[in-house]
Amino acid sequence: MGRHVLGERNKNGERLANLCTFNKLVIGGTIFPHKRIHKAAWISPNHTPENQIDHICINKKFRRTMEDVRTRREVDIASDHHLVVANLKLKLKKNWITGQTSLQRFNTAFIQDTDKLNEFKITLNNRFQALQDLLKEEETTMEDNWEGIKEALTSTCQEVLGLKKHLLTQQLAQGKNRPNLKSQQHHPKKRISVGTLDRIKEKKNKKTAINNGRTRAEKFQAQAEYIEANKQLKKSIRADKQKYVEELATTAEKAARGENVKQLYDTMKKLVGKYSKPERPVKDKKGRLTTEIQQQRNRWV
Repeated sequence: MGRHVLGERNKNGERLANLCTFNKLVIGGTIFPHKRIHKAAWISPNHTPENQIDHICINKKFRRTMEDVRTRREVDIASDHHLVVANLKLKLKKNWITGQTSLQRFNTAFIQDTDKLNEFKITLNNRFQALQDLLKEEETTMEDNWEGIKEALTSTCQEVLGLKKHLLTQQLAQGKNRPNLKSQQHHPKKRISVGTLDRIKEKKNKKTAINNGRTRAEKFQAQAEYIEANKQLKKSIRADKQKYVEELATTAEKAARGENVKQLYDTMKKLVGKYSKPERPVKDKKGRLTTEIQQQRNRWV
């Protein structure tokens, strides 16, 4: 435990201190100097006492990777607790698998162009014709036939369509300035209506009014308005989500009737909304992969 502690330690604080001592942990919120309002993680209902009861602990081994720990009062999470944020600087090594090629994605958007589509058809037809003539002259197996078909398809796509590039790679290749990735990543989702965005802004203003209230009466009044704004926001979000799902279902139904498989597949992916990131295996000290959960936990300790 560091020197920058807010409040007095009680029995629960003693338990936390003993737990950190036994497991060689460091309480991050006590080692960085900050103002009182940036240390308090919980505010009582009468807005008078403020305590530091939410903590982020880290192993002493990784103590130098922690750059800062503080609370964010401006974050609107509809709770009497403030969000505790820690800045960590880590560099994890990726486990590269040798001999495995990356998945190639072709720029299929060019097929919508009539000229490109005709060029693709002619080139693919010529390659299949050459492959068919070759199969007539030689005796081949089913595996050889498949390799020939795959080579004809991939080479035609590579020649006519080309590989799909990332937006950043395309803009840098065209000599444009580096785009503002932060503004691209934090754009509002299509399912959220303008009315909901206005309610989100109103709710944030109510949260700011609570933090800036001078007297207890002002804080109580702002808290009541904040609760009502939060209730209306949740109601608006549910309505927007229902409307968004109905629009996707209508789009999927039209795509199924029109036999547009790509649009149907993309719409179903949006409806499911599940994506799992690839897991990186943990290795022991000898470089061998560990599969048991307990072994992986022991390795991280």
